[in-house]
Parts: sequence; structure tokens; C-alpha cells
Amino acid sequence: MGVPREEGGGNWWAVDHLFLDQDAVPTIVEVKRSTDTRIRREVVGQMLDYAANAVAYWPIEEVRLRFERTCEASEENPDDVLAKFLGQDGDKDAFWQSAKTNLQAGRLRLVFVADQIPPELRRVVEFLNSHMDPTEVLAVEIKQYVGRDNLRTLVPRVIGQTAEAQQKKSAGIRDTKQWDEPMFLADLQARHPDAEPVARRILRWAKERNIRIAWGRGAQDGSFMPIIDRNQIKHYLVSAWTYGRIEVLFELVKTRPPFDDEAHRRELRKRMNEVPGIAIPEDAITLRPRIELTDLKREGALEQFLAVLDWAVETIRVA
Repeated sequence: MGVPREEGGGNWWAVDHLFLDQDAVPTIVEVKRSTDTRIRREVVGQMLDYAANAVAYWPIEEVRLRFERTCEASEENPDDVLAKFLGQDGDKDAFWQSAKTNLQAGRLRLVFVADQIPPELRRVVEFLNSHMDPTEVLAVEIKQYVGRDNLRTLVPRVIGQTAEAQQKKSAGIRDTKQWDEPMFLADLQARHPDAEPVARRILRWAKERNIRIAWGRGAQDGSFMPIIDRNQIKHYLVSAWTYGRIEVLFELVKTRPPFDDEAHRRELRKRMNEVPGIAIPEDAITLRPRIELTDLKREGALEQFLAVLDWAVETIRVA
């Protein structure tokens, strides 16, 4: 998985492996042989470069796209793979939203893997895992033994999971909160007072149309998403955040009719771009382009924006 070092830039590094666990925590794995001299010191700086820039410049849309490509390469359906992974009660959209929240909060897992972990690296891993919060830092030593008839045995050992560090990390994972309307509006008012009336009006728009609201569970940033329920399918259009932005969820709408049709998404983008202050790029109809909530304070912009949402909702319901 490539890692850029600036917004919109090309990849500067490449991590050996990227995984997402059942809690949607991104896990970066770096593999080295013990004979590689970089495993003692250089690999630590290398991993920290990955983590710092991944948090800053990895859009979750790119991570999701790479997951889908990996599934397609093995001739598997990405939705089926994720549904099996999450289990019967899993919510795929909530999973990707959690992955985004974890990235923004720096909640990562950094794993060094080698056939032998030298003492210098072990001490650094234990130190970092005790002091980096909420990031978890571990090493996995996998010794290989070969016996009779070429029987090979691999024996793994996890390094860095001290009792103190585990207690800190598990506390950090639980450090989330269930947002609701009063909490969301109060936090937005404190951080972006000019944006609060815009978010309040969007919430009123949803209530007037009996559209339910799903509230986020971010530890630092609150969010809400209006959800249109139609024929036992949940449809999403936008999400609003307490850091003062609204996202147009092309990444999600493209997976459900009628906006799985590119022509419909292009029409949605066209109508959005007719709203004063909105300029969604042409190549963003599979992503999550952002709009500043305060941009919708321009004369007539908010009502025109809500009219576009009305059109989209009606398009979903008719389809």
C-alpha cells in the first residue's frame, strides 16, 4: 500500500502489508529478515514515517478501493468477503466509517515481523507501546525450526504487549462516545459557531421528511448521517461533522440503486455544483468530497442544497 508525503501527492513509501481488524483498526506490518541491518534502528523511523503520513494523507476511500481490488484479484465479491468477516450483525458502512475515524484519531497498530527480533528493537517496541496512545506498537518474532523429513515448524512470539500497555490501549479503544443532537450542536457551536445554524437546518430538513438520523461514535469528532430506508436497503447521501464540514457520500451511494448508475451520480454532482460555493471535481463521484458548512451560508445556497437532497431522495424512492 503506497503512502504519500503530501496532500494529493504520489506515493513516497510502500508498506509491506495493510490490514483492518474486526474493530476497523488499520494495522501496518513491516517484514524484515534478521540479517537485514536496518532491523535494529532504521526500521523504526521507517515505520513512524508510514504511520505519520498515513494518518495525514490516506483517504479511507483509497483504502477501501485497495480492499476491493484485492478481492477482485482473487475473484471474490468484496461485499461478501466483508459480510463474512463482520458476521451476521455487522454493518459494512459503519465498519468503513469506524476505519475513517480510527485513522483520523491516529488509532493504528504498527507491527514489526522478523525471524528474530534483536534486543535493540525489542526495547524500542516496548517503550513506544507504553508511551504512544492510542497507537499500538508490537513486534512478532517467528522462529523457524526444521526437523526430520524436512518438517518445518514456525513458532511466533509477540513482543511489546506488557500488562501496562495492554491496559492503556484497551482503555483507548473504549474511549468513544455515542453522539446525539444536543451534543453535536453544542460541540459544533463551540468549534465552528457559524456552521451550527446550517447543521441545525439540515437536521430539521430530515425531520420534516421523516428521514432518520444515524449518529456517530467518534471519540473526538461528532457526526450524523440522514438515512433513507427503502425496500430494506439503507441509502446515504451526506454526513455532517463537528469539524465543520459535510461530506457528499458518493462512495456509498454508488453501491445502491439508482446511483449505482454513473449517469445518476453525474447528475447529482451537476446539481450540487449549481449550488453557490460548491465545486465537486469530476473525478470525485466515487469518493467523499467535502463541503465547508459555512459555504452553505451564502445567499440561497442552503435551500438550494436541500432542494438537491430532495431530488436525490425522490429519485431513490421512485427507483
